[in-house]
This record gives sequence, C-alpha cells and structure tokens, in this order.
Amino acid sequence: MAVHKLILDDAFDDALYTLIAIHCRLEDYRLAYLLNKHLGIVLARKASDLDFKNGQVSYSIFEWENQKQLTVWSLVSNICKTTELKQSDNTSLFDNQEKITKTFQLLPEYKTVNYFLKIDSEISLSKEKYILDSILSIPQIATAYSVDSSELKSKENLIFN
Repeated sequence: MAVHKLILDDAFDDALYTLIAIHCRLEDYRLAYLLNKHLGIVLARKASDLDFKNGQVSYSIFEWENQKQLTVWSLVSNICKTTELKQSDNTSLFDNQEKITKTFQLLPEYKTVNYFLKIDSEISLSKEKYILDSILSIPQIATAYSVDSSELKSKENLIFN
C-alpha cells in the first residue's frame, strides 16, 4: 500500500498585510468613526462578528474594501469579555450566584492592545508612517504602532475571510 504524504505550507506567511496595534478606551463604533474621519476611509460593521471557541468568544469587526487600490481594511477588537454565572456550593437559605468575567484576546501575545487595524496590501513605509501619524493625531488614542507580523505566534487568528 502506497503512503501519500501531503505537505501543507502556511499560506498566511506569504500574505502581504500591514498590522497596526491601537491602544484606546473608545467603543468600537466610535473608533471606526474617528478612523474614517482622519484617514478618509469607510469602515463599516460587518454583519457577523468573528467567532472563536464554538461561538463562545466573539470579536467585533469593521471592514472596508477599497476597489481603486485593491485593498481591504479591517478594524478588529482584540479583547472579548464574557460573563458566566457560577452557582455557589453553599447550602444556605438563599442561592448565591457569582458572576465570573473572563477575558480573551484575539492575539494573546498582545494582551494590552485594544484594537488592530489590518490592511491587506503591501504599502510603502512612507504611507505606513502617514497612516500611523494620522491615527496618533486622534486625541482619544493613547498610542498606536506597527506590529511585525513575522513574530506573531497566533497569526492564523488574523484570517478573517
């Protein structure tokens, strides 16, 4: 019997994209509005969020497809908080339910980042600097910086389509 061996290359390693980490306390829709205003883009909320762990964890995502430059811009939340009710084991007169909040990150190696802006295209360093400067000019944003995608351990989480 012949043995067939399939070698699957990580196709995402070859994908060209720019990833920008954004630290801010804004709600996702407010950040999308400010990015649209300062960058001249048209981010819109997708009909469905990114679901992980069989729908237990979801991340909001805004997207804009630029037909002229053949690029896709995606703003995705890095943090998802879920609340579970835990039944206490005490046998008392009243049942006490304890709320437990769990926090999950889209990219766990960047736990403090609130949002990521992913641009599915190879852009020049000058354009990337212009985008970063425009983002940093927004007063509500604490900081923003480029992320080296070759160092990411969980880059498969950045496949949105």
